[in-house]
Amino acid sequence: MITAAQMRAARALLGIDQRQLADLAGVSVPTIQRMEASADVVRGNVDSLMRLLAALSEAGIEVINEGAVSQDGGRGVRLKASLPENGAPGTYGRGTGSRS
Repeated sequence: MITAAQMRAARALLGIDQRQLADLAGVSVPTIQRMEASADVVRGNVDSLMRLLAALSEAGIEVINEGAVSQDGGRGVRLKASLPENGAPGTYGRGTGSRS
């Protein structure tokens, strides 16, 4: 499956807008808009989802599911499982320990 955040990230990596993604997948722009408005995992017609995934794959996007390993070793994005305790983005790796 694919999440709405992965869809938006995929479009960003490809440098395309919703209309271009709709054209690549052979679906309507409102379909893409509904998919990207999903709270988490994209819900939709199975045929539309399969078209979307095939179009992204053909364009060079590998959808990496939670806990999965990328087989092709290309660049990608993945959200960490949880935010730091304070919930502030951009604070990963900023511990209080000293560096050598």
